[in-house]
Amino acid sequence: MPNEQSQDRETIPPGWQRLPETPLPRPTYFPAGVAMGAAFLFWGLITTWVVWLVGVALFVAALAGWITELRHEYKSH
Repeated sequence: MPNEQSQDRETIPPGWQRLPETPLPRPTYFPAGVAMGAAFLFWGLITTWVVWLVGVALFVAALAGWITELRHEYKSH
């Protein structure tokens, strides 16, 4: 065990410290959906109400899914 710790210290540059081992959130497509919904929403403002409506629906659905996923992930930790 002491050898493993000394090897870890050798790989870290002086003055740096190792970050704690915290799990990262799962990858998801919801942020891309929110961005696409915002793009359609603003594109619809200058074109037609149908594109605007699709943008609003996509934005709301993706945002709701993203928030729901974050809440479930927060409860599980």
